[in-house]
Amino acid sequence: MKKQLVSAMLVGAMTATALVGCGGTSSKSSSTKKDSTKTESKKTPTAKAVNASKEDKNTLSVYAWDAGFNIPALKAAEKAYQEKNPDFKLNVVQTADSTEVQNRITLAGQAQDYSTLPDITLFQDHGIHQYMTNFPKLWVGAGDKADWDNFGQEKLSFSTVKDKHYGFPVDNGTVIYAYRTDLLQQAGYTIKDVTGITWDKWLEIGKNVYDKTGKYLLSMDNSGNDLPYMMLQAEGVSQFKDGKVSVADNEKVQKIFEVLQKAVDNHCLYLCNNWSDYTDQSIQGDMVAGVMNGNWIIPTIKKVEANSGKWAITTLPTLSGEEGYASNGGSSLYITSACKGDKVKLAQDFLSYTFGGGKGATATYDAALTDGGVITCYAPAGKSEVYNAGVAFFNNQPIYSTVVEYGTHVKTVEQSDYHYDLRTNISTAITKLTDSNTTNRPSVKDALKEAEDTTNSAIEAAKQ
Repeated sequence: MKKQLVSAMLVGAMTATALVGCGGTSSKSSSTKKDSTKTESKKTPTAKAVNASKEDKNTLSVYAWDAGFNIPALKAAEKAYQEKNPDFKLNVVQTADSTEVQNRITLAGQAQDYSTLPDITLFQDHGIHQYMTNFPKLWVGAGDKADWDNFGQEKLSFSTVKDKHYGFPVDNGTVIYAYRTDLLQQAGYTIKDVTGITWDKWLEIGKNVYDKTGKYLLSMDNSGNDLPYMMLQAEGVSQFKDGKVSVADNEKVQKIFEVLQKAVDNHCLYLCNNWSDYTDQSIQGDMVAGVMNGNWIIPTIKKVEANSGKWAITTLPTLSGEEGYASNGGSSLYITSACKGDKVKLAQDFLSYTFGGGKGATATYDAALTDGGVITCYAPAGKSEVYNAGVAFFNNQPIYSTVVEYGTHVKTVEQSDYHYDLRTNISTAITKLTDSNTTNRPSVKDALKEAEDTTNSAIEAAKQ
């Protein structure tokens, strides 16, 4: 069983990351002040094998992949911890992207030889479940020094197994809905008019915005297919139940997909072919009056300098009209079994002191935001002057403290090792439901049933 699943993981690791945001691959813009895409595509580094046991007793090694995003955050943590331990050093080993991290973890786990791994590794939240399930001996617990109570509980749900913490949150995947306030105004609306509304009201507004401005109120990458996940999480609904896909008979899931179908039909939602179509054409090409995604999408929005001061962020619509909160992606730091002896305590102390809400947390988070654009989900960090400064591009709205506050409201839903498998099959369902030839469309329930059955078959096959 494990051999079969590991083989699938090697393939999945090569494709899954290409579909997820949150600073995962170099192909997607992270929440940075500058674009890290071009930098990484030029370097395309390949990480060296690491022998953590041969490092100095005050040195910890770590895998990370983004020179403009999570690596500056790690450097900020190193500097903060040196106030406590002046001899401390952090050896950051840059990988090409998160896919390389996944592949190296897979190979080490398959061989049950962790000696080539660093003491610590960054790992994407949506992918960690599968790796912790299949390689339980690869991971070392986070210890008991972190201030877990002040983190968003949804964020911690990814890295907690049987009430034991393993991961230290780095970047915040909390979703924002950003609107072009000038385009809303042309259609007779303000940011208040799109806050705390039902999806039915949103459809009405979206149709009017398109009629008045020719702009879509939203776009989505139909190959990545994050939008329905975010919409459902805002409802407190998972696409999984007790480890299996459960969408076809879920009334709220059906209603959300009906909204998506109506949104396309009424020119409220533009379906993009791929990620570059989503970022370059729909967002930076001024096709849209709104962007809904993890807050790591902010740098993509900010690339169009001519639109500075014309954007504002708010919460998500919901079926009921309550303000909606969701998360899409993010990453956390994990201690590996390559870390041994006293260095385990060093790693736990370092991570707790910095990313875990310890005395070095404010210095870490402030510098991580300033230097790399990393927004934390640690609630007290949102009270700092750095986080509460107005952002000119967003009409001086203090968007960073707002994102942190939003993160405290995100509902925890069941996650799965097969998140990416389902996402691929849901994408197929959306394509069928929005076919321009309406006679070819299946019912919403039938399309969801096909996605459900296909994914559940993959789950059962992996267990054999």
